[in-house]
Amino acid sequence: MKKNFVSLAVATALVFATSAAMACTNFLVTKGASTDGSTFISYAADSHTLYGELYYRKAATYPAGTMFTVYDWDSGKKLGEIPQVAKTYSVVGNMNECQLAIGETTYGGLEDLYKPNGIIDYGSLIYLTLQRASNAREAIKTMAELLATYGYASEGESFSIADPNEVWVMDLIGKGEKINNKKWTKGAVWVARRVPDGYICAHANQARITTFPMEKQSKNSISSKNLKRIFEKDIDVVYAYDVVEFARMKGLYSGKDEDFSFCETYNPLTFGGARGCEARVYAFFHRAADNMQQYEDYAMGHNLKNRMPLWVKPSKKISVLDMMSFMRDHYEGTAMDMTKDLGAGPYKCPYRWRPMGWEIDGKTYVHERATSTQQTGFSFIAQCRSWLPNKVGGILWFGVDDTYSTVYCPMYCGITQIPLYFQEGNGNMVTYSPTSAFWLFNQVANFVYSRYDAMIVDLQKVQSTLETGYVKSVADNDAKVKNLSGDQLTAALNKYSNEQADNMFTAWTNLSHYLLVKYMDGNIKKEKDGRFMESEDRPGQNVFPDQPRYPDWWYRKIVEDHGDVLIQK
Repeated sequence: MKKNFVSLAVATALVFATSAAMACTNFLVTKGASTDGSTFISYAADSHTLYGELYYRKAATYPAGTMFTVYDWDSGKKLGEIPQVAKTYSVVGNMNECQLAIGETTYGGLEDLYKPNGIIDYGSLIYLTLQRASNAREAIKTMAELLATYGYASEGESFSIADPNEVWVMDLIGKGEKINNKKWTKGAVWVARRVPDGYICAHANQARITTFPMEKQSKNSISSKNLKRIFEKDIDVVYAYDVVEFARMKGLYSGKDEDFSFCETYNPLTFGGARGCEARVYAFFHRAADNMQQYEDYAMGHNLKNRMPLWVKPSKKISVLDMMSFMRDHYEGTAMDMTKDLGAGPYKCPYRWRPMGWEIDGKTYVHERATSTQQTGFSFIAQCRSWLPNKVGGILWFGVDDTYSTVYCPMYCGITQIPLYFQEGNGNMVTYSPTSAFWLFNQVANFVYSRYDAMIVDLQKVQSTLETGYVKSVADNDAKVKNLSGDQLTAALNKYSNEQADNMFTAWTNLSHYLLVKYMDGNIKKEKDGRFMESEDRPGQNVFPDQPRYPDWWYRKIVEDHGDVLIQK
C-alpha cells in the first residue's frame, strides 16, 4: 500500500499544492437527521488570503432600470452589470432573512471548461441568489436562470442549499469558450439533488453527484427547460437540459443517458481528489454513521472504485453541538490521524505548514488536508428551524480562524447590526486591529500551536463553556422574542447577537492572557483552586513552574539525528 501511495503521490502533489488556497468543506444535515428537526449546512472558507469577517447586505427596494455591478468574489475585478430586482432580502453572512442558506466548495474540474463565458462568478451567484430567493427550490431556479442569462465566470463548484424544510446539493461547471471551433451556449451544466430526509451529505472540493434520475426515467426529476416544476414537492432532481448533450459534443461521454455520471465526466476522480478532498467527507461520514470504515481505502486514494455514497443515514440524530464537533477534525480515529506522525512534533500539533505536496530523495509525499486547518478565514453552521418565525428561526453560528480553536457565536438571520468584532473593514490581512475577532483568535491559536497537547485542553474548556451556554441561551431567547415583530423584533435580535459577541470577545481576551502567563517560555505555572500559585515569601512571584520533559520518542529522534554531539562522555 505504501509503495502505491508514493507512486500515486508523485502524479498528484501539485493538486494538493494548488488546491489548498481554495479548499473549503461543507456538511449537510436534513430535518429527519437532526435532534430537533433543524436543517444544517456548514461551511469552512479556507484560504491563506481570506480575512474573517461577517458580511451584511440590507434589504432594499429599487426603481425600475437600476443596474447591479458584478465584481468577481475572489479578485474584485469588475465583470459587468445586470438589472437589479425590485426588492431584495437582507443577508447575514451566507443566510438571508427567510432562513435560506448557501455554502460552496470549489473543485475546478476540466481546465478547458474554466474559460469564463459570462459575468456571474460563483461568489456573486451565491449572494445574488440569497438576496433574491426565499427557499431552496427558488434558489436553484434563480441560480439556473442567472447563469443561463448572463453566463458563468468561475471554475467548477459544488453548492449546499438549505431552507427550514429541505437540503439540496448541486454540482456545476462552466462550458468554456468554444466547442468544435464554434461558440457554445453560455452558462453552465449542472445537477442538483435533494438530500433525502433523515440523511446527511457532504462535499469538499470534489464533485460528488454521479448518476442521477432523468425525466424519461423518473417523474421526480426535471430539466432546466421547465424550471417552474421545481416547486412541485415530489421533484427531487433538477439538471441543466444539456448536461449530457454538452458532454457528448465535447467528446467527454458516449454512453447511455442513464449511465451518465456528472462527476466522472466533468471532474474525474484522482488520487488527489480522494486523499485531499473526499477524505474530509469520509471523516464526517465515519464519525456520524456506522459501517463507514469500509471506505477508508477509497478516502486514502488506494481504491478509487470503492466509491462512497452521495449521502448516508447517521447512526444517531445530530445536534448543533455535534455539527461544531464535526467541523473540528484532523482525521482522529483513522489511519490519517494528523496527531500521530512525526510531523505533529513532540506536542501532537495536527497542523502542517505548506506546501502540502513535497519531495525528498526523489520521492514525493503529501501532508493530509483535514477539515480543521490553520488557513480558515471564517466558518459557519447555518441552522434553519421551521417552527419559528424566519428572522428568529435562522441562526448563523459564526466563527473565525481555525475551526478547531474557534467559538461558534450565534447570529440571528434577522439582525441588521453586525457586531464590531466581525464587521467588514475592522482590520484586514495586513492590518492588525485590537477589536477584530479574526486577529484575537489567530493570536490565541498560533500560541497554542507551540505546545498544542497541553494548551488545547485549556482552550477547549472555555470554548465548551461558551458554546454550550449559547445553545441554552438561544433557546431561552427564542421564547422571549418569537412573538415580537417589526422594529421591536429587530432591536431584540440585534441586542442579543451583539451581547453574545461581546461575551465571546471578552472571554477569549482573558484566555489569551491566561495562556501567556501560564505557558510563557516553555514553562507551565502551577495552579491551585483556579489561581496561579505564588511564593509565600514573595507575593507576585510564582512558585517554581513545572518543566515537563519531551516524550521519550522525541528524545530518541534527537539522538538519532545529533546524538554523537549531545552525548555526555
